[in-house]
Amino acid sequence: MQSGKSEEGKPPPTFGTSFDVAPYIVLWELTRACALNCKHCRASAIRQRDSAELSFEECKRVMDQLKDFGKPIIVFTGGDPVWRPDLFKLVYEANQRGFITAITPSATPRTTRSVIRELKESGIARLAVSLDGPDKESHDSFRRVNGSFQWTSDIINWASEFELPLQINSTIWKGNLQLFEKLAQRAEEFGAVLWSAFFLVPTGRAVLDMQISDVQAEDVLLRMAELCVNAKYDVKATAAPHFRRVLLQHLLSDNDTREINSLRPSLRVGALRSYQSVNDGKGIMFISHTGDVYPSGFLPIGCGNVKNESPVEIYRHNPLFKSLRNPDLLRGKCGICRFKKVCGGSRARAYAETGDHLAEDSLCAYWEQASA
Repeated sequence: MQSGKSEEGKPPPTFGTSFDVAPYIVLWELTRACALNCKHCRASAIRQRDSAELSFEECKRVMDQLKDFGKPIIVFTGGDPVWRPDLFKLVYEANQRGFITAITPSATPRTTRSVIRELKESGIARLAVSLDGPDKESHDSFRRVNGSFQWTSDIINWASEFELPLQINSTIWKGNLQLFEKLAQRAEEFGAVLWSAFFLVPTGRAVLDMQISDVQAEDVLLRMAELCVNAKYDVKATAAPHFRRVLLQHLLSDNDTREINSLRPSLRVGALRSYQSVNDGKGIMFISHTGDVYPSGFLPIGCGNVKNESPVEIYRHNPLFKSLRNPDLLRGKCGICRFKKVCGGSRARAYAETGDHLAEDSLCAYWEQASA
């Protein structure tokens, strides 16, 4: 099993380009097809591929356009990207163009040892698997397919065998909140280099009643901050950008609001390090299986389609993307918060709950009486 942080304990290079110009990461949904039936599925995945999926040639053209961004990380996701018969060729083509690539295969019998081996040979740089419970009962009940936990364990073992860095993604929701410590322990046992805790957004199959409270979220984020200091793996939060505020308060002082890049490298752990102030549409771009472009997979407001418009032009110039990168437009308590430039709240959650992508994030418990 692999363990530990980046090579020789050194932080990876930070992204040096303004997020107004290029994203840090491009999430690319190659297909919506998947054999799982997860309770929270953003894509509301189905059991067959869509005839309108981007073709191999269309995907190559999009890759050529993405080069204008420089070299953002490309994450091939789904659905289950393993359903694409041209997956290995797509990974190869991305690597030929100099992109760092990662993949999030679903834990099903489709993802075999030979698939993992061929992904490594094609040039994939990181493998990410979902683990939403520390045991068969808790994980399989969330994924709603018996055997998913075992298949997840198999994929993790094969990743170790072929020396593929492992990322573990865990959805934090009401049903597994009490299992947080066991999940954190599992991430270490499985040799993860990064544990990403996704704070559920009520979109797709996920509903508001599944979401934890803001007070519970604050407690989880504080425990994640402790892991940033003590764990053998890096830690990041997805759809909870206020983790950066918690880390700043936890690692420095409550009155220190310096930009993340001003921190000394030893404090740039987890979200404070390479993810800077990444948020929906700000350092993130999502391309759907049919080519529609969104600020993220959890903020389903279409901004154009790569079949007839450059993804670079959409990211840089679409009014929605531009508004998401302007913290002065935020409303509610997010708009007056002194941490809005390094946090900004989950724009996806704000939209899912209110229909306003600039509204405040209900999952943040922080409130400043002085600012109010």
